[in-house]
Amino acid sequence: MPPGQSKVELHAELRPDFHDGMSNRALPCKYGVTWSTVDKSLTSVWPQPRMTSASARPAKRDPFTLLIDEILLNDLDATRKQRHTATPDLPPSDRRALLVRGIALTT
Repeated sequence: MPPGQSKVELHAELRPDFHDGMSNRALPCKYGVTWSTVDKSLTSVWPQPRMTSASARPAKRDPFTLLIDEILLNDLDATRKQRHTATPDLPPSDRRALLVRGIALTT
């Protein structure tokens, strides 16, 4: 399929060539498509609509994000060895500002 050509235009070009006697093998070579595209074009006047993907499901951790954020905020005041995460050596106020903005605190 040449760049900029829609599927509707491709289907419109394929069908008359087939009815004029062009073989199923010659059509994919002429138009640069696969045999399955030619087959779909010959079975239906209109191309199939594009399949949409299923909506993204929520992450399993979503119910616990508030709890995790609270733990991480409490860790900012804990001593280095009592923290749940490895954080860069920043003053607690800077770490808290980064965490509240949602920036990862891993080194």
